[in-house]
Amino acid sequence: MNEIVDAVIHNGLIHGIRTKDVCRFNAIPYAQAPVGALRFEAPQKTAWSGVHDATQPGPVAPQLPSRLRDVMGDFNAEQSEDCLHLTVWTPAIDKKRRPVVIWLHGGAWQSGAGALDWYDGAQLAAQGDIVVVAPNYRLAALGWLSLPGASANLGLLDQEMAIAWVADNIEAFGGDPTQITVMGQSAGGACIASLLSREPRFQRAILQSASLGRGFRSASEALALGEAFLAAAGAKSLEHARALPISALLQAQQAPEVAQVLKAEGSTRSLFCLVADGTVLPHDIGERMAEAAVKVDCLAGYTLNEMAAFPGMQINEDTQALGDQVFGSPALQWAKLAAAAGRKAWSYRFDYAPTPRFGACHCIELPFVFGTLDAFADAPMLHGSDPDHARKLSAELQRSWLSFIRGDTPGWDMAPGMKVFA
Repeated sequence: MNEIVDAVIHNGLIHGIRTKDVCRFNAIPYAQAPVGALRFEAPQKTAWSGVHDATQPGPVAPQLPSRLRDVMGDFNAEQSEDCLHLTVWTPAIDKKRRPVVIWLHGGAWQSGAGALDWYDGAQLAAQGDIVVVAPNYRLAALGWLSLPGASANLGLLDQEMAIAWVADNIEAFGGDPTQITVMGQSAGGACIASLLSREPRFQRAILQSASLGRGFRSASEALALGEAFLAAAGAKSLEHARALPISALLQAQQAPEVAQVLKAEGSTRSLFCLVADGTVLPHDIGERMAEAAVKVDCLAGYTLNEMAAFPGMQINEDTQALGDQVFGSPALQWAKLAAAAGRKAWSYRFDYAPTPRFGACHCIELPFVFGTLDAFADAPMLHGSDPDHARKLSAELQRSWLSFIRGDTPGWDMAPGMKVFA
């Protein structure tokens, strides 16, 4: 039977629930709801006070179905623009200062959420005696569209505010604000790299299949795409866009005129991505990645057959080369740069390939990192897995990740050495 547990932060009292060995606090606001006049604005600090009920899951950011649902499976969750929340898993509400890991989900900046069952942090928290935090951030047009009179990279600013909230409040949940690891996959990993180009409030980073090889969208490219997007949504101005129903913004993602502008860009970037806007991120952010890589200790890696997860892609020489360009080489280079600068840095590759169709595709390591194989039971990428081997592989991966999060070695030689999980 679940037990109510309380944490006290400067805003007030938060009710959570204890189940077995872990306390969970759902949907804690780390910023004001970005609605009305705050749509397309930088996140504002949360102002609630009194008592907050965090016993029930909250909504996820508005989104269309993921393009990888035929690989990972799908999920159903309430959607709302009032989504700037985070979930905390902790072994206990006490004075013990445990290492903290903050999870930034992937999804091409347009799908996913922090506290899905896929990313349940209970097992990591219990096994590692750590605190796990999973924020939502704004997705698609609401978080990553570049519009005249508005900032780009709003989703990145959301993430930065969530990390600041953790640094300021996590002691109330038994966490140590001086031992924060930020862990992200795909878009989430690329965001970590970008956050490191600013003023990071974390000490370690885990980059899983960070899509750094796609580069950053320039300010002019982003503005052209944003203007086409607004026209497709039927908006004539930023103010008009603030008043549109969210359905109009989601539908505009599939508009032919938007696809045409994206195609004319001549890149392999997704519709939404990080923008070198000159404000949140410098125009030369691509050249500054080497500086960002040496700021914190890191664990960086990729999967053997990254591109096999994406629509229209098979495992062949061309897709292997593309996967190496987008994910593999940047991961190895990141760790090498960090190690050369005296940071503790490790590289890995995930090779476990239960199906010939998907191989060791993009996202396949996720259920093993979180120990959520049951939540991924319907994922086509895992069909045919041997249950015993999968559990052992998950335990091995978790031991390595938890050791790094705690400030120790994950169990193999630092970069340029590399561990292969299979």
